[in-house]
Amino acid sequence: MTSTATPAPRGDTPQDSAPRGAAAGPAAAGPAAPEPGPQGDRHARRFGLPVATCLVMGNIIGGGIFLLPAAVAPFGTISLVAFAVLTVGAIALALVFGRLARRHPRTGGPYVYARAAFGDFAGFLAAWSYWITTWVSNAALAVAAVGYLSVLFPAVGAHAWSMCLAALAVQWLPALANLAGTRYVGAVQLVSTVMKFAPLLLVAVGGLFFFDPAHLGPFRATDQSAAGAVSASAAILLFSYLGVESAAVSAGEVRDPARNVGRATILGTVGAATVYLLGTLSVFGLVAHDTLVTSQAPFTDAVNAMFGGTWGGTLVACAAVVSMVGALNGWTLLSAQTPYAAAKDGLFPEVFAKRRRGVPVTGVLVTVTLASALTVYHHAAGPQGVFEVLVLVTTFTATVPYLLSAAAQIYFLLSGQSERVHRGRLARDTALAGLAFGFSLWLVAGSGYAAVYQGVLFLFAGVLVYAVMSARRRRPATAV
Repeated sequence: MTSTATPAPRGDTPQDSAPRGAAAGPAAAGPAAPEPGPQGDRHARRFGLPVATCLVMGNIIGGGIFLLPAAVAPFGTISLVAFAVLTVGAIALALVFGRLARRHPRTGGPYVYARAAFGDFAGFLAAWSYWITTWVSNAALAVAAVGYLSVLFPAVGAHAWSMCLAALAVQWLPALANLAGTRYVGAVQLVSTVMKFAPLLLVAVGGLFFFDPAHLGPFRATDQSAAGAVSASAAILLFSYLGVESAAVSAGEVRDPARNVGRATILGTVGAATVYLLGTLSVFGLVAHDTLVTSQAPFTDAVNAMFGGTWGGTLVACAAVVSMVGALNGWTLLSAQTPYAAAKDGLFPEVFAKRRRGVPVTGVLVTVTLASALTVYHHAAGPQGVFEVLVLVTTFTATVPYLLSAAAQIYFLLSGQSERVHRGRLARDTALAGLAFGFSLWLVAGSGYAAVYQGVLFLFAGVLVYAVMSARRRRPATAV
């Protein structure tokens, strides 16, 4: 292990770039010490490996899995090939996050890695883009959850105002669980993950016993080439793995983060990938291809095919609501962690650094308030509003921290500032980081021109915030 400090970013001296009261300069090359946990607070508790793994799996698998089989069915079973390719990329990204978390076991994840490698500005961009992703995605998840709630309780979907109130309730209940302390966040995440995986595994594993190859349909159902069909179906599936960074972002709340964050990231990603692949394959074999292409609830159709009757709709609706509430619980925590880490370094307003019961209270409240405002605006504007456009923007903003994290790992490895390892292991880790970078770039391309255009505007809007925060940090030094 080397002990040479990482050079300061170009144009910044260590004294200038350090926040008030913090160590000078970017992070040292050696592994950073994990953050001290809250002491004497029974409501704050560090996550063990099982809860950290559930956090990753719960955040990756939201509500999209309940529609994915029907969304990719028009391309044929070749979409399973696209799923397999994406799984390899997601696992590579998970491995990179595991390596980075071992080196920097601090809350903040991609923000910490980007800042340690490339300085304050890159770290701020990672934090800013990730924060936008979380609160807009939370609003989207809540709106989607209302659709399933209306199946269970038809009165919810009777009026626009009742749907809006239900969406707000779905957002604020996980927020209240977060405000109660990390102890309760972990409990909710563990219970919701178990509850939502029961019906998913029923289809993913049990469905294989009812599998009918005649239902699969053609391997390539379009006139596109094999490569074109894989790319087209991958564009729909690309964002299924957003959330692999969950344990890394909350590293400060994980026990023994240098060891457990990497393990949780890999286990959670592989677990989610297994459910995705087996679930999609089972639905393909349970529901006839012509029916699946037009299905609005493929898992419901699959359960009905397995057991008969129409009770599958209720079962899937319950699973979808639990899945989305669990995802909101985890994403609410993540939405506060990155601004918290940036605020500690002086790159976000200081109020975001305040914690209570192990939770950054201001981050949770600001995030849920912004998401709530966006939800109200969506229902007021109607189906022709800009809400859908903003949701597409998050598909771009989510990949910015991924790209910066993969690039940071490559920087650490090639600059000689990582742990001294055997040349073969160095080549392997570099190849993994390169694969993760390529996967992240593919995510950007798959988000579409409009999303990239709008996302860049959102990203650059943060430059003004950085300018203000940077000026505030430098003012005392220049006044001396």
